[in-house]
Amino acid sequence: MGSYTRCLWAGNDPLYRQYHDTEWGVPLHDERMLFEFITLEGAQAGLSWITVLRKRPTYRSAFDDFDPEKVVRFDEQRISALLDNPGIIRNRLKVASTISNARAFLDVQREFGSFDAYIWRFVDGIPLQNRWQKLTDVPASTPLSDTISRDLKKRGFRFVGSTICYAFMQAVGMVNDHTVDCFRWRELGGER
Repeated sequence: MGSYTRCLWAGNDPLYRQYHDTEWGVPLHDERMLFEFITLEGAQAGLSWITVLRKRPTYRSAFDDFDPEKVVRFDEQRISALLDNPGIIRNRLKVASTISNARAFLDVQREFGSFDAYIWRFVDGIPLQNRWQKLTDVPASTPLSDTISRDLKKRGFRFVGSTICYAFMQAVGMVNDHTVDCFRWRELGGER
């Protein structure tokens, strides 16, 4: 996919381009992957997304392939091992939040039948289609991400501020924020 016009943020890094071309903005309904993205977006806070992408394989291994049933049982010994793992972001608050978020995630699954049903209800199950002309048009947060953030926090989630929630919405395809000149914008439902 070398000659296609992409969103400028994809740059020239092959990992970034692959993520842009195959994952970012694609409607996601897989429970484990939704937990993975809520974890990775929170881990990214204050860092660049490429840093997180490069650490993603180690994150998957370290957090039992993002199985919330397993993560919720991590104890202090497991947390210490995680904090010694250079392949993840070694921030105690972020690691601890992954465990408490697993608990909140499981609670949401019990209440709504799935996290997917819970999160996608915020957009009535249909991705929001934006028509951004350039990267600088794309907001960091929206009133909807404010609402989702408040609701997640009320349910016990941490590292889910409005900006993190909007990045999560973009990543899992709740919103199509590819710029209109990007080949993925139309592929993901944008119309000219």
